[in-house]
Amino acid sequence: MTKKQDGSAVQNAAELIVRNLEAHGTKHVFGIPGAKIDRLFEALEDSPIETIAVRHEQNAAFIAAGIGRLTGKAGVALVTSGPGVSNLTTGLATATSEGDPVLAIGGAVGRADLVKLTHQSMDTVSMLRPVTKYSVEIGAPEATSEIITNAFRAAESGRPGASFVSVPMDVLSLPAPQRVLTPCVVPKTGPAPEDYINEAVVALKKAKKPVILLGMLASTPENAEAVRHFAAHTGMAVVGSYQAAGAISHELLPQFGGRVGLFHNQHGDHLLNEADLILAIGYNAIEYDPVLWNLKADRPLINVDVVPAQIDNAFAPTCELVGDIAQTLTHLERKVGKIGLAPDLSKILEDYRADLKRSFAEAKSHHKGMLHPLEIVKTLEAFIQQDITLCLDMGSFHIWLARYLHAFRARQILMTNGQQTMGVGLPWAMAASIVNPSQKVISVSGDGGFMMSSMDLETAVRLKSNIIHLIWVDHHYNMVKIQEEKKYGREAAVSFGDIDFALYAQSFGAKGINVTSVHELKQALHDAMDVEGPVVIAIPVDYTDNHKLLEPLPALGGSPKASA
Repeated sequence: MTKKQDGSAVQNAAELIVRNLEAHGTKHVFGIPGAKIDRLFEALEDSPIETIAVRHEQNAAFIAAGIGRLTGKAGVALVTSGPGVSNLTTGLATATSEGDPVLAIGGAVGRADLVKLTHQSMDTVSMLRPVTKYSVEIGAPEATSEIITNAFRAAESGRPGASFVSVPMDVLSLPAPQRVLTPCVVPKTGPAPEDYINEAVVALKKAKKPVILLGMLASTPENAEAVRHFAAHTGMAVVGSYQAAGAISHELLPQFGGRVGLFHNQHGDHLLNEADLILAIGYNAIEYDPVLWNLKADRPLINVDVVPAQIDNAFAPTCELVGDIAQTLTHLERKVGKIGLAPDLSKILEDYRADLKRSFAEAKSHHKGMLHPLEIVKTLEAFIQQDITLCLDMGSFHIWLARYLHAFRARQILMTNGQQTMGVGLPWAMAASIVNPSQKVISVSGDGGFMMSSMDLETAVRLKSNIIHLIWVDHHYNMVKIQEEKKYGREAAVSFGDIDFALYAQSFGAKGINVTSVHELKQALHDAMDVEGPVVIAIPVDYTDNHKLLEPLPALGGSPKASA
């Protein structure tokens, strides 16, 4: 602490920031120190908060976002000035797009140098404002608690996202005797207004073929419980975005038409096409562009969310139920009787289940020593128990898993589809392991995405993270490749060289395994369950059938539209 002239101690701004973090319940801070922020790192040494040094600032933001998604409390990233902060950009943009609460704190040059062309001088507040909900600088130590508190409130309230706070290095060392304001509890919202709920009830009772579309916020634990009660009570057909994974229960499978996203060619898309009313719950347009699925602009659209919708030509709700999602659904359920399924919707659901069964039965690699995507998915199903969290990176594998792997626990599967960010799988898995250290986490990436964050495999080893990380190996940025081939008849700039990922993992101190068959994959997964710390399993994948991801269903017709 800073010393007064009489020798007594007075807290500085760095220490006041730490006190606010402690009061908010922060358990971990992820980041990389530097001269402009080292005073804050030094203050953390005297705190019960665990400071975890990572190998890249982007991963600090990813891990913090994973903490935020799983706990509902903002994860915290802490980095130094200049490129330390600019490296956060992708992670914070992803968090805001996905609705994950994050507080990022970045160092800055002294206030006298903020507008000079000096070492690491950068207007990071302006730079990060477009990708955050709140981006400010602590210009005076007296504002410290106010800004940190408001940053947490912005990150965690409404539709969650990222907050950024810049702290000039000289401010960190100045006396800050002000009190701690954090936590300042975000006011609880109630259900949507009764008259709006009544309006929705009338529309639902009038509809012959209503369909529920679940979005990201439907998959929080409290909202998922309400969703399950509502769906079971009404008997309506249900479709989910990728990020809504885990929102339904196993008992609701007869009503579930699968997940939709990226390409407009799923049975869930058919359900949405046939519906005469859509009830969107916790849905954000960034999850799956409404222009792809809402092809009937004149039909009723009810939107249940915590914030008003951003109006789109293809997403202009006729009724908005804005308020606490779980409470709103409970009130709606009380007033809506059994709706059930129209015969043509039931037929689509039957076709969906038959297609799933047929796809798994026919899945077989076309090449020796490689595995078909659905052979991997089917093998994984036996290991994804209720206490295992699955974290997915972005790539072709992401589509296969999103379409074919069910999950029945809220936030059991973490997916990205807002920015479709590569590299999130491993850091999110580290976050899941930190939140539940006694449970195993399975994460999946392609060989392209893995190398965008693999430097923090060392951090996972250091933390003894209970991660099993699967790498689908094909030596291409495959999701780009299949779309290039579809559009142009050839690929461009999507191939790269081979890496022995088992040896690569071992060089970090992790266990590494290369497999070439379903039997070897099953054995590797079984062995990995008994390993303390991270295990990397590399799987050569046969993407010959990837063209099927793009093919339209006969009932939908035409070429599949894509948002990727």
